[in-house]
Amino acid sequence: MTAGPASDADVTRWTASLGLDGLVDLHVHFLPKSVMDKVWAYFDRAPEHYGTEWPVFYRTEEKERLETLRSLGVKQFAPLVYPHKPGMAEWLTSWAGEFADQVPEAVRTGTFFPEPSAASSVDAALRAGARCFKAHVQIGRYDPRDELLTPVWGALADAGVPVVVHCGHGPLRGDFTGLQVFGEVLAKHPDLTAVLAHAAMPEFTTAFELMDRYPRVHIDTTMVGVPFVAKMSPLPPDWTARLAGVADRVVLGTDFPNIPYSYATQLQAIAGWAADDRLGEPFLRAVLHDTPARLLKA
Repeated sequence: MTAGPASDADVTRWTASLGLDGLVDLHVHFLPKSVMDKVWAYFDRAPEHYGTEWPVFYRTEEKERLETLRSLGVKQFAPLVYPHKPGMAEWLTSWAGEFADQVPEAVRTGTFFPEPSAASSVDAALRAGARCFKAHVQIGRYDPRDELLTPVWGALADAGVPVVVHCGHGPLRGDFTGLQVFGEVLAKHPDLTAVLAHAAMPEFTTAFELMDRYPRVHIDTTMVGVPFVAKMSPLPPDWTARLAGVADRVVLGTDFPNIPYSYATQLQAIAGWAADDRLGEPFLRAVLHDTPARLLKA
């Protein structure tokens, strides 16, 4: 089994050793500068929120961040946007569309919030070619079961467009986080292509149970298994055994640029899982490229 990349400078060599011409990252964040500045200001106060420092590793200008992804061999990525209050979702979706028009590697994405315009906004985004959506239940502090979102979940399920949902309790418990809550959404929309962000940490076992129940539920690797979260959200003992049963529904996600460690660190964690004989290089190729590319219809 090939070891993970030693550093960011080693990522493209390592990717090529797997027979891949690049990576597809389903969980990346690009936001309007005013919003990104506020996100970074929040992380500056991480000791107040999380009890630990959270230095943003790639805190650079947008152009430099794009060049960093290119230097890492990221051939395609989903620039995820998310609102924290009413009246933001349409603006962010519009911004994300303009961003994707200007950046060849970026797919068109969208987002939503439980408000009267949600259904029409998502419909417009789908017609405009959005290939991925983001729902941040924790930051948005909304109930994903809100009736204003019922037509949204239904439209996304019918379209087969993935929605990356941050619904787990990590890193902080929210008013409506928890897979018991989002599980009710899946019960009403069993065909929804939902990607559980951060593998729904720390509820890893429940995430696998939902994957067993709903064949279109996926998990992403964002911050999963890296040393930074090892104490907060340790992986269960049967982690790789459970991965083996859903190897084609695990997708690369990194949270770039808002991570407190290098991009290579996430790839090292994934490579460690692949050391299990039940996974191996086929699993790596699926996670790092084939499955996210399939979801994004690359």
